[in-house]
Amino acid sequence: MFSDQKKEFIARSGVENMRRLDLNELMQLPTIYDALASPNHKYVALDIRNIHENIDVFLISAESDSELSPLTHTPEATFSISWAPDSSSLLVSEDRSRNERNVLYQVFVDEPLKMHQITETNPSYFLRGGSFGPNGQFIVYSANFDFEKRKETENISIVLHDLSSNDRIVLTRTQRPSWIEPLVSPNGKFVLYRRNDLHPSGIQYWLVNTDGSDDHEILNFGLTAKINATWTADNRIAFVTDTIGGELQDGGSIGIYDPQTAKVDILKDAREKKIYFERVLAVPKTSFVVFVEIFQTKLIPHIYDLSTGQFVRINVSQGNLLPISPANGDLWYGLYYSSTNPTDLVTFHPGKRVDIDQVTNLTRLLSFTNIKKEDLTPAKEYFWKSVDGLEIHGWLYSPRVQNGKTVVYVHGGPTSHSADKLNPLIQYLCSRGFVVFDPNYRGSTGYGNRFRELIKEEGWGGKEQEDIRAGIESLIAEGIAKRGKIGITGVSYGGYSSWWAITHFPIEIVAAAVPICGMTDLVVDYETTRPDLRVYSEEMLGGTPQERPEKYFERSPINFLEKIKGKLLIVQGLQDPNVTPENLRVVEEKLSSNGIPHEKLEFEDEGHGILKPKNQRVLYRRIADFFEANL
Repeated sequence: MFSDQKKEFIARSGVENMRRLDLNELMQLPTIYDALASPNHKYVALDIRNIHENIDVFLISAESDSELSPLTHTPEATFSISWAPDSSSLLVSEDRSRNERNVLYQVFVDEPLKMHQITETNPSYFLRGGSFGPNGQFIVYSANFDFEKRKETENISIVLHDLSSNDRIVLTRTQRPSWIEPLVSPNGKFVLYRRNDLHPSGIQYWLVNTDGSDDHEILNFGLTAKINATWTADNRIAFVTDTIGGELQDGGSIGIYDPQTAKVDILKDAREKKIYFERVLAVPKTSFVVFVEIFQTKLIPHIYDLSTGQFVRINVSQGNLLPISPANGDLWYGLYYSSTNPTDLVTFHPGKRVDIDQVTNLTRLLSFTNIKKEDLTPAKEYFWKSVDGLEIHGWLYSPRVQNGKTVVYVHGGPTSHSADKLNPLIQYLCSRGFVVFDPNYRGSTGYGNRFRELIKEEGWGGKEQEDIRAGIESLIAEGIAKRGKIGITGVSYGGYSSWWAITHFPIEIVAAAVPICGMTDLVVDYETTRPDLRVYSEEMLGGTPQERPEKYFERSPINFLEKIKGKLLIVQGLQDPNVTPENLRVVEEKLSSNGIPHEKLEFEDEGHGILKPKNQRVLYRRIADFFEANL
């Protein structure tokens, strides 16, 4: 007897052939990374790849005949950071060398393509965020730099940068490195920022005055508690926490903090109802905030009206819809996406059940190519049991014409997840006939906080890798995958998982691997990565390499290279400051000294992940050709 999952797979496999995707055509399909609505709600700034030669910022309005208008055009990756309060300009960040040492610019709406540089070219530090003061006279960002001694530091400075004088004032410094994107309050009095000085797993939120005085902690729910917070338009703070009363909750509780009274008001308590809030989004100059619940990677947004205390839950018929801000009348802007629809900017009525075929699609990104929805392979839910009986969920892509081979695509993070969302590499592999399996192993977000925390019980290279192995074995048992015909790939932690699989799984389970920017030696990775990422290794492995040397050794794929029986293609961006090229150098040296054959694909002009369309064309074709030849 076939399982329901197998029956659905067989049913889809018998469908009439779809048109094979042309790689050049696929690379012309624009991808929206993020969207920021202007405070006056007239425009939305969109970070889009594949219209220009890299990522640039475009503007669009809610008017039905509005078209995308470029605000920037650079050869490098340029992202929107924040709007000026008067909506006249936008702060953008350019990763000029793909080394994540970003440069900030101000671009005015009435002067598109003219970028006014604010910070240094090729800085010797990592700069994060960028938030305008209320009159646009200053911005605040974080940087691991001592501006008096002119040297890079481990800890992080919160910097107020005067746009008229170009003077910088360091408002405060953290004790430990952390990824910080500070936010200025709407009234300009305070800066909200996060710290994790107390424990690698914990996040606390602090307030510092914009004159540098009265720096103090405001939200702390426990040493290992995680919080996500943002300003509301009335100068309060909306937050999500995974811990209440010192205990980790499976769901996320949401609340409001008032800086004037120091009062915390819990709006929905995860202890009382099974809810899975993970983050909160600001909606400037309105009475709204958006609390985002995620269940099995499905977005369930809730628009909260601060003035009435009412919640509006957004229900969408299929795919995912993320509200951004009000548009015209009772319409809202939102980002809609699914595995067969690129992320598009739409307008919708939040009070009604959203039928995606009836919303107004402002960007219509599929129209930039000849690709139709029917040419794309939909993601289907797939469930299996891991080695300890834990149920794991992921996505299965079954192309209509198959070549008898399977590719496992492992998402990065690991505290992230794969969703029902269009992935160009997965779609290209499907068009070449590969079945693609996309697992959300323990440690992934979108399944509750306890599932996210399970990866820490053993640390990287523990049962989360067994979740992936068990998923592959389930596919084999179902007759969906064939022994010896399975490959694995992924970026960052997905690259690490690819290294783990090729060094630990039998060749019948994984016969070929393409790790992309993946960690090979966890000690080398810890010592050479950005300072603000070392705390993540400490959180996941229970300490530093000095504190946990055995764990760092036994979880490093480089120490098990002699077990490799399958084929190996290593991919690395040579400007990567996250998983640095030193990971490639040390593993390649050991592979060569042990006579282990391998292939290598390097990109001189890429960082963490291969981002540029011209390079993705090379990468995608090489991956598909490699698996086709070696499975």
